[in-house]
Amino acid sequence: MFDLKNNLSDNFFLLAGPCVIEGEEMAMHIAERVVEITEKLQIPYIFKGSYRKANRSRLDSFTGIGDEKALKILRKIHDTFGISTVTDVHTAEETVMAAEYVDVLQIPAFLCRQTDLLVAAARTGKIVNIKKGQFLSPHAMKFVADKVTETGNNNVMLTERGTTFGYQDLVVDYRGIPEMQSFGYPVILDVTHSLQQPNQTNGVTGGMPQLIETIAKAGIAVGADGLFIETHENPEKAKSDGANMLRLDLLEGLLTKLVRIREAVSFSC
Repeated sequence: MFDLKNNLSDNFFLLAGPCVIEGEEMAMHIAERVVEITEKLQIPYIFKGSYRKANRSRLDSFTGIGDEKALKILRKIHDTFGISTVTDVHTAEETVMAAEYVDVLQIPAFLCRQTDLLVAAARTGKIVNIKKGQFLSPHAMKFVADKVTETGNNNVMLTERGTTFGYQDLVVDYRGIPEMQSFGYPVILDVTHSLQQPNQTNGVTGGMPQLIETIAKAGIAVGADGLFIETHENPEKAKSDGANMLRLDLLEGLLTKLVRIREAVSFSC
């Protein structure tokens, strides 16, 4: 199980899984494979899967298989593999429901300034992972995190996921990682969402998955505490964010390279 204090070792930790829970079989398969890889490479692991996708480009976009059904799958993954799980929450009411099933509550980037949501997540006592808004500076995240800690919950993680660059692109400013680390919280780099190309004319978010390795390598090189990577066995058929997800069969090779980079960086320090 992931412990926020004890799992911050020389290696980075990983949040990985599908964008959204599409069904039990696919979620269990992804979890099993990533557990195998991370145990081999000694990477602390949290399974990621959204039980519902509230932020969608179009009304007809897939949102989920049902809240309770998806949350029960997340609990089954926790119980079967003995790993922590993380899911997005969108309202204060959802935090109470989701906290019964998962170990980490994730605040989506678009909602990172919603005080009632942050306070409600904090009050569950769970680890709260807050994604930096595409519209915020790294420094502004200090005040976001304060809303959680001032509620009495010090279990906070911050996630860099790219900054709006024009209307249809994002850019990662790696200076923000050490700046947010200076607040005293672990900082994660969301590799795959940083490669989104939002606001496409067809109403479906695009992406640049060919740059996943580039973004991830740079994040480890500058000292990110953790990485967030969405992965799917067949991204082309994924029901959400397929355009920027990593194919599952590419994950082990990527993580192996990243562990070596982390070792080199740690040794040089």
